[in-house]
Amino acid sequence: MDYKEDIKRWRLILGKDTQDTFSSMNSEAISSLSEEDWLMDRALDAIYNPSGKFMGEAALGAGKGPSNPQISKWLGDVRDLFDKELVKIIQTDAMDRCGLKQLIFEPEILEQVEPDISLASTIMLLKDQIPKHSKESVRAFIKKIVEEINKLLESDIRRAVRAALNKRQHSPIPSASALDFKRTIQRGIKNYNKELKKIIPEHYYFFERASTSPSSKFTVILDIDQSGSMGESVIYSSVMACILASMAALKTRIVAFDTNIVDLTEKSDDPVDLLYGFQLGGGTDINKSITYCMNYIENPKKTIFFLISDLMEGGNRGGMLRHLQEMKDSGVIVVCLLAISGDGQPYYDSQMAGKISSMGIPCFACNPEKLPLLLERVLKGLDLNSFQEEFKKK
Repeated sequence: MDYKEDIKRWRLILGKDTQDTFSSMNSEAISSLSEEDWLMDRALDAIYNPSGKFMGEAALGAGKGPSNPQISKWLGDVRDLFDKELVKIIQTDAMDRCGLKQLIFEPEILEQVEPDISLASTIMLLKDQIPKHSKESVRAFIKKIVEEINKLLESDIRRAVRAALNKRQHSPIPSASALDFKRTIQRGIKNYNKELKKIIPEHYYFFERASTSPSSKFTVILDIDQSGSMGESVIYSSVMACILASMAALKTRIVAFDTNIVDLTEKSDDPVDLLYGFQLGGGTDINKSITYCMNYIENPKKTIFFLISDLMEGGNRGGMLRHLQEMKDSGVIVVCLLAISGDGQPYYDSQMAGKISSMGIPCFACNPEKLPLLLERVLKGLDLNSFQEEFKKK
């Protein structure tokens, strides 16, 4: 990169207040800024200017703030000028630095905002303040986030559950959906017909379908912390819960808690409805919620209990540990999924996580993409202690 390009880049990085300084160093470099450069400069100046006011001086004084069309144009420029990851960062900075949280409830704004789980978490925290005319726009925005996460997780979660519950026993009863393609092809490869360019199997192999009778079903209980720090984890958990609830081979229970308990199982048909059932922002009484969830345990050896929390227990810490131990001793598979942020970074009470782990209950700060594999291992009854170590090596 030559000297003039360096001047241009530093001018754009440091903002319009450095215009005179850089012009005196090399006016030709500054005059060569393109129209796109100037658009980028104005878009960034809107939130990173020293005044801290959105759109600079235009935001000063009552009645002189930016109109919604100005903000819409700014959002449009940002989306055009920067890649998707930078757009999310800039949007977040705009909300934090310039007090634009209330403006995101304007329909024309939400239509242009790049879907982002951190922003969705902020919206869910403020959902009781959403004006009536914006409710549908907010719901549509949340739905976009949910659909993105659903695309990420659904097929892998379904595959994981089928793989775990199907004991790979073969059945003489033919069924297209239960056809064991791999074994049928392996056994039939010797009968490859060169003229037809096809394998003509002598025999087709079928898997036995997993039984869906109530006594054979696994019960999966998701006990989800809805305290204020859990926004991103709640969104991921809601999508996962709805996928599991839609599978006939499982009986899924969904419980939300802070210092109170809300049973959300009946809202599992729609992840957006389920999300709206959460009331982010309360305290934390994990022990109280675990005690409630124990009522759902009918067959301990066919029950999986997921505690999804940052473990910042404000209730009875000793009681919480005792009840988790009782569950484990009875045969329940107990797994603790620790809180994660939108960028996959964990945050939790490490002391409490250490105590739970010492009881032989695995605690995972599990990246959402790894949830299907974790679920498969849990359902198969495989050792989970090496789960995180395995992925650290990959």
